[in-house]
Amino acid sequence: MSKGVVLSVSASVLFAVMYYFTSLLTPLSGLEIFGWRMLLTMPCMTVFMVVTGEWRRAWALLRRLAAQPKLIVGAMLSSTFLGLQLWLFMWAPLNGRSLDVSVGYFLLPLTMVLTGRLVWGEQLSYLQKIAVFFAGLGVVNELFQAGGFSWATLVVIIGYPLYFIIRKYLKTDHLGGLWLDMALMLPVAWWFVQSGEQGFAVMEARPKLYALIPILGLISASALVSYIIASRLLAFSLFGLLSYVEPVLLLIVALLLGEGIKPGEWLTYIPIWIAVMVLVFEGFKHLVRQRRA
Repeated sequence: MSKGVVLSVSASVLFAVMYYFTSLLTPLSGLEIFGWRMLLTMPCMTVFMVVTGEWRRAWALLRRLAAQPKLIVGAMLSSTFLGLQLWLFMWAPLNGRSLDVSVGYFLLPLTMVLTGRLVWGEQLSYLQKIAVFFAGLGVVNELFQAGGFSWATLVVIIGYPLYFIIRKYLKTDHLGGLWLDMALMLPVAWWFVQSGEQGFAVMEARPKLYALIPILGLISASALVSYIIASRLLAFSLFGLLSYVEPVLLLIVALLLGEGIKPGEWLTYIPIWIAVMVLVFEGFKHLVRQRRA
């Protein structure tokens, strides 16, 4: 278990480092950074799947798509939803939206709980109802203060649940499905890289990018592999509990990048953080019960 905990926390730290690392890649745009990330991460993920035997899932999925071509449309839609999230993660720190995205990641577990209730009829526990109540207070304040959440926050809290719904419907909610989603992004990623504002000429103008871009790929691949291995080593409840480390680190990165919480926004953030703590407490209780059983 200790190895799984270390890997899970390491993955969260690496994702946060990558979040900050994008600020060092100027003058690359968010689209170009997203493109490089996909092009460098995909080979590492493929090697990992071959070594661990998970490649059979991807191969089975490819054969299924060949037999049922109509599923290709659904696969492309799934890839688009994931690509939008990965692009936003690269774009936000460069454009003063990192705090908005961190709020989205804080709210995401709650929107996933509500998605389970509304789409699959899952029942909310007593603590989940309390968490939803506090999160609702934060939402009401944000509606009152700013008229609604920023579009970046909405993309996270709406886009990810829709992505998981599509994956469940297509029966691609496994590592092979993730591989296919990323593989379908490669042509777009290549286009973003070679048709950017300066194309490959930017490498000549900023030689440091020859070192920084491969480091980006290394961070991205290491974070993804650590996350996947941790998900296998840990009990689901503990893995879910540790997933709250990432939004905390993303918030810290946002503050480091110069963004700040305005006075009127504290009534948005504090109830949301209380809601997250309630969910963490529920996860901790479940974990203790499992260990005692």
